Amino acid sequence: MAILPIYPYDAAVLREETREIAGPSAELTQLIINMFETMDKANGVGLAANQVGEGKSLFVIDLRPVDGYEDSKPLVFINPVITDLWGEEIGYEEGCLSVPNVREEILRPEKLHIKFRDANFEPRELEVDDFLARVIQHEQDHLEGIFFTDYLRGLRKRLLIPVLKKIRAGEADADYDMATKVEFAD
Repeated sequence: MAILPIYPYDAAVLREETREIAGPSAELTQLIINMFETMDKANGVGLAANQVGEGKSLFVIDLRPVDGYEDSKPLVFINPVITDLWGEEIGYEEGCLSVPNVREEILRPEKLHIKFRDANFEPRELEVDDFLARVIQHEQDHLEGIFFTDYLRGLRKRLLIPVLKKIRAGEADADYDMATKVEFAD
């Protein structure tokens, strides 16, 4: 088990689309275990593989720390594909472990259908709504090189630029390990 450093806003690995995972392996299992440990240590509820420097199509979610979700189970999404989004677009304040201490309201559809492989590499499908749908969309965005801050426009985006520049410069005030030797996207 290892706690992995989390890559900061605009790291090149976070701006590239991730690679599909060919099949199960001991390395993949270890990465999943390490991602859950890293996410737990950082007090997150979702973590994409590229946030820990691995350009693989994988994210993990554990909503148990959230009120009302204490009985939920940790989830592993390998090679996920959101096949449908629907419902009202609902605004909710989002944050991100790669963008520490930044929270912004983002509109997202309230429901989705997703196909993926689980931790045993078995094919799965889920139809979800509410908070889990939001977290899945946020993590799926990571796999496609998108940050939640990319949805901001106008004054909200301009006010955030100095903060994002500080994070990119390695001046993030995070309570967890951030990767320091990082190649950035241009």
